[in-house]
Amino acid sequence: MATNLPFPTIFLLPTHFEADELPDVESQIPTLTYDINEADVVLGKVAKKPRAILELRSRKLLTDEIQPMLPDSAVENTPASSPRPAKRRRLSPSTQRAPASGDSTASDSDESSGGQVKESRSTSVGKSSTKKANQNDPETAWKVDDSVVQVVRLAWFTDSLANGKVLPVDDYLVYQGRKKPPTSSQPLPNAEDILKRARDDHTGTRPASRDRFKQGYATQHPRSAHTKRPHLAQESTSEHERTTRLPPVPDYLHTEYSCQRPTPFSGPNCAFIEQLKKVRTFRILEDDAVGVRAYSTSIAAVAAYPYLLSSASEVARLPGCGPKIVELYKQWKDNGYLDDVQEAASNPKTKVLLLFYDIWGVGAKTANEFYNRGWRDLDDIVEFGWNTINRVQQIGVKYYEELQEKIPQAEVESIADIILKHANKIKDGFQMVIVGGYRRGKASSGDVDVVLSHPDSSVTEFFVNDIVTSLEKARYITHTLTLSDKNSERGQAPVAWKGDDRKPGGGFDTLDKALVVWQDPNWDTTKASKPPNPHRRVDIIISPWRTAGCAVVGWTGGTTFERDLRRYCKKAKRLKFDSSGVRERGDGGEWVDLESDPDGNPAPDMLTAERRVFENLGLEWRPPEERCTG
Repeated sequence: MATNLPFPTIFLLPTHFEADELPDVESQIPTLTYDINEADVVLGKVAKKPRAILELRSRKLLTDEIQPMLPDSAVENTPASSPRPAKRRRLSPSTQRAPASGDSTASDSDESSGGQVKESRSTSVGKSSTKKANQNDPETAWKVDDSVVQVVRLAWFTDSLANGKVLPVDDYLVYQGRKKPPTSSQPLPNAEDILKRARDDHTGTRPASRDRFKQGYATQHPRSAHTKRPHLAQESTSEHERTTRLPPVPDYLHTEYSCQRPTPFSGPNCAFIEQLKKVRTFRILEDDAVGVRAYSTSIAAVAAYPYLLSSASEVARLPGCGPKIVELYKQWKDNGYLDDVQEAASNPKTKVLLLFYDIWGVGAKTANEFYNRGWRDLDDIVEFGWNTINRVQQIGVKYYEELQEKIPQAEVESIADIILKHANKIKDGFQMVIVGGYRRGKASSGDVDVVLSHPDSSVTEFFVNDIVTSLEKARYITHTLTLSDKNSERGQAPVAWKGDDRKPGGGFDTLDKALVVWQDPNWDTTKASKPPNPHRRVDIIISPWRTAGCAVVGWTGGTTFERDLRRYCKKAKRLKFDSSGVRERGDGGEWVDLESDPDGNPAPDMLTAERRVFENLGLEWRPPEERCTG
């Protein structure tokens, strides 16, 4: 849970963190930013100065190193032959920057461009020996030089939490530098040029040099959306009055976990959310894991907000919606689109990456590998790389257009009925729940996800092989992409607990499953000689009865809902949640029965079992239509 200690603005480096460890640390930082340029402190598992500099450079933050000042005692003991270091000038109140209204970063460029050099601090954060501000007063504790960034070991933050106060960074500082302004090929104008332009503007004329800049340089060197300077937030009297009349933020939005909130499929801010989702996809393609998590958190918060957003100040009230999301909302409100999305639409590389990313079996890393090989479309893959890609990717390319088509609800239900009938032909008594986007209320789906279970646990053991064989013989399954019976191999027991230090495994669960390509083999042969029915993606998941509720929960919610459910179980309950069941975190890692009644009787059906999972985890029941976190 986040602390109320007056920390400076912190950017958390994801380097060396485990996949499930990073969100936990993020949730404890009350001043977390996902924009490194906003940060006063860059926090991480970094111990060496060269590594710290590399981490900053990799995020396009260039700095000049600032050598820490020696304490007075060290200066007094310096030999006479050694040059005495110059004392640091203390900034007077008149030279300290007052934060701009509504946007503390908006004036950074203005101040630095004015030629005023700010004084450096050695270990300025929390250093009581050189700073007399009250550390317990968040209004005064962190008035820092915005041009300075400090890379600090993670222990500084954890030790501060343990001590109940923000500690000085002296013993934790890895690197300190002054931020360099972005390089520019344009010379800085002198005073005479500025006056001439002012006279020209006054008389209504425009210097030819400005036309050349607008027509040439601006088109040849477009600025990236990531480096755009945010607009200064200005609030008129009427806007201020409107802010005071904003509806209250619902209590459930103050919770840390999206699995505790009602998040409908179709909320009032869907148009803005769709734009944010597109930007998140770009971050996926850039392998920006931190950015992806940040956008997912923001999207989930906006999706759960029950009112139509009307102002930037309204967005800023929502959890996970920092200055970056506020700025994006302004863009969308003013233009009806986001700059990143607009630029991507005309960026040839992004178009190609999105094409490759949509191929079944191709993730972000592989999409970039395809691009780096010089491939630019599906034909290039077929012509130049067919023998170098795996079978699943070949199938994804072969049926690319068909697999992009959405599946209507009626067809989803028809496919599910066929699977259930085949299951009950093999062994009567199977139950099934259609999960995924269909269950959350989507009018059409990208694929069909079903969970099958049977009250007799001996029936579900290795049953995935039987159901696939039956559907293949009936010619419904044309290709089997993945067939896993790992759950049966370990006796259909929930995945074992192996400790907090265990490396995260691949995949989001370990249930028996078959990921297949499906095609209805029935058609009017008098009208077509070849099957006209499109190929579809279908996932068949087999769960033992005693954990079927966990399987239904794990395959129903949106991605962020499922991520936060696992985090909630870990932090609030000391449990490990998996679609195959729940284990205690600790010695023994015992299975936790969430689905039987108080007398130990199993649930009568899969939906009752699902409700019991919510109840026994201490969560308010959320119907599938309220788990749409995006």
